[in-house]
Amino acid sequence: MLTRTVSNFLNWVKTAAGLSIMTTILVAVLASIHTGPYLIVNTIVTGGMLALVATGLTLMLGVLNIAMFAHGEFFMIGSLTAYYVFTPISNYISENPESFVAVIGPLIAIVCATIVGALSGIVAEKLVFGPLRKRSTDNWVMNSFLLTVGLSVLLINLHQLIFGAEFKGIVGYWSGMPVSIADVFISRDRAMAFVISAVIVALFWFFMTYTRTGMSIRAVSQDITGAQIVGIDIEKIVLLTVSLSCALAAVAGGSLLFMYPSYPTVGLEPLYLAWFVVILSGLGNILGAVAGAFMVALLKAITVEY
Repeated sequence: MLTRTVSNFLNWVKTAAGLSIMTTILVAVLASIHTGPYLIVNTIVTGGMLALVATGLTLMLGVLNIAMFAHGEFFMIGSLTAYYVFTPISNYISENPESFVAVIGPLIAIVCATIVGALSGIVAEKLVFGPLRKRSTDNWVMNSFLLTVGLSVLLINLHQLIFGAEFKGIVGYWSGMPVSIADVFISRDRAMAFVISAVIVALFWFFMTYTRTGMSIRAVSQDITGAQIVGIDIEKIVLLTVSLSCALAAVAGGSLLFMYPSYPTVGLEPLYLAWFVVILSGLGNILGAVAGAFMVALLKAITVEY
C-alpha cells in the first residue's frame, strides 16, 4: 500500500501541474523566510483569483478560438454588481452586526455578481459574438480579436458614463477577528476569497471532467465537426461556454471587491496576469491554469515585496 502511494505521488509530481505547484510552494517558503509569511498569504489569495479568471479565459480560447481581451471587463461587472448589492446590505449589517445577514450578505452579493456576469456573457454571445461568427468564417481569429478589444473599450466607457470614474469599494465583507493558522493571521475576507475560488475551481474541474455537458464542451473544443456528427448542440454549448467564462471572471471580481474596488479599468491587471497564466499553462488545461495562476501570483507578490 505504501509503495503504491509513493508511486502515485511520484507520477503526480512528474506532471507539469505538479512540478509547478511544488516549485511555487518551495519558492514561497524560501521567500517567506526573509519577508515573512504574509507573502504566502498574498500568493494564495491572488492565485485563487487568477485561477478563476484564467480558467474562463482558456475556456473561451480553447472552445471558441476567441482571444478574449474583454475578459477583464466582466471582472469589472462582477465587482460593480457586488458593490451595489452589498452596499445596502452592509448598512443593515452595521445596525444589526449579530444578525444572520452578516454571514450570508456577502455571499448574496457574490452570487448576484456571478449571475450578472453569466447573463452579460449570454448577451455578448447573442448580440456580438454569435452574429460575427455566422458571417465571418474567414479570419475569425483576427476579427474576434478586434471585436473583443472594441467590446472592452465600449464597456469601460459605459462604466465611466453611467457610474462615474470614482472608486467604488468596501472595507471588507466579513467583520470579526482574523483567522489564525500556524501563528499567521489572515483576514476573514482573504480566507473566504481563497475558499470561494478553491471550491469553484474544484466544482468546475469536476463539471468539465465527469458531466455529460462538460464532456460536450471538451468535444467541441477538440473537433467541432465531429461533435456535430455525434449530435451535440453546438449553439447550446457555445452559449454555455461564454456564460461560464464570463461568470468565472465576475465571481472573481465580486469576491475580491475588498481588494479591487470597482472602477472602469479595474479588470486590466487581472486580464494581463490571466493571459500570462494561459500562455504559461497552455489551452484547455484547467489544472495547469491553476498551477500557473499561483506561480504568477507568487512572482507578483515577490515583485511587490522587493
